[in-house]
Amino acid sequence: MEPEIDRNPAGNPALRLWYAYPDDLADRAAAEACVALLNDAERARAARFHFDRHRREYLATHALARTALSHAHPLLPQEWRYSVNAYGKPSPLPECRVRFNQSNSVELAVCLVSAPSAAGGTSSSLDPDRVPEVGVDVEALSRAEEIVRLAPDVFSPSERKQLDDLPAVSRPNRAVSLWTLKEAYIKARGVGLLLPLRAFSFLFGDAQKVWLEVEPGVDEDPARWRFSLLNHASHRIAMVVDAAVAGALQVWEAHPLPTVLKRLPNAAGPWFPLSATEGQAPALR
Repeated sequence: MEPEIDRNPAGNPALRLWYAYPDDLADRAAAEACVALLNDAERARAARFHFDRHRREYLATHALARTALSHAHPLLPQEWRYSVNAYGKPSPLPECRVRFNQSNSVELAVCLVSAPSAAGGTSSSLDPDRVPEVGVDVEALSRAEEIVRLAPDVFSPSERKQLDDLPAVSRPNRAVSLWTLKEAYIKARGVGLLLPLRAFSFLFGDAQKVWLEVEPGVDEDPARWRFSLLNHASHRIAMVVDAAVAGALQVWEAHPLPTVLKRLPNAAGPWFPLSATEGQAPALR
């Protein structure tokens, strides 16, 4: 049975979340096919990795981004060029109102792409001069206990209080959610560690509702953002996106990369913060 197709009647730009698996590149032919998609600078960077597992991680991440972009816009993967802002966040060239963000671990690479809908429309609520930005982060669930120990350095006082108030058995799950949400928010903003990690908070309420609070001067429009969490292949993934594109999500897998592309069921949770008309959210996994 084919997965249900996401409908986008308002014509909002669509979101596509992509997965790839670096271990697939242990196959020499798959690795060479990925190398062929990269530009000269990316090939040189890949060649400098000392350990094969890190080289595969890099190749999978960058080949996946090019594959995902070409799925959203009619340009071959090897033809994409990027502009990079002062903080290192890339945007595709030529300018086509497509935005992407990528993240990786040794076992999983992810890429989130925001692109105009197939109909070419845009939401009437979206400023035509504003391109919806996105951020994504992935973390192995096996690192959850380690992240708990880092809490005093990376979480805000409000986040730490909520974390400390949880039963000890629940803290690792909350910690990895906080870590990935904060990383995805920083990446969506595109200003790197100019954002102090303890100056903004992702807070969890009753019925598993989640919202963002920021200190003055941190974000001129925090209501712009929506965020969601999901698990895949023993990893936690956080997405932070412009509210104009939240909800219209497809999930794809490149397995093996870059030749076999498959649409997966959308297993993402709700987009937070919820409006009053959306009711209670299901429990976050």
